[in-house]
Amino acid sequence: MSAPSDPSSTLPGLGDCLRQVEIKRLKKALNRCDGVVEAHPQQPQPRNERALLHSLAGDNQAACRDSLAAEKLLKQVPKTASPDPLLVEEIQLRARSCRTLTNAPAAGAPLRAGSAG
Repeated sequence: MSAPSDPSSTLPGLGDCLRQVEIKRLKKALNRCDGVVEAHPQQPQPRNERALLHSLAGDNQAACRDSLAAEKLLKQVPKTASPDPLLVEEIQLRARSCRTLTNAPAAGAPLRAGSAG
């Protein structure tokens, strides 16, 4: 009697990454956010939100990958779409932090055994 549901109507929404996040269940939130990123691959917001989740989980490398990807996607957004200025500022701030961290000298890098001396 009812028509089959439209698969596009079951896609996660742009704002679903941070919906009902519980610190004790970050893995679940990250899995949900992976689906949001997959459903909206050209949108910078889900990658920015996933970067936050990765940061909370202590995975700064993954957070920076997403932050830099979000910044790249932000530059591809048509000028007519004008994203939320707060989102733009947040993405730029995160990406700037990542570039600072990843371009810093490897002072904290562990030495290989036998390489000193």
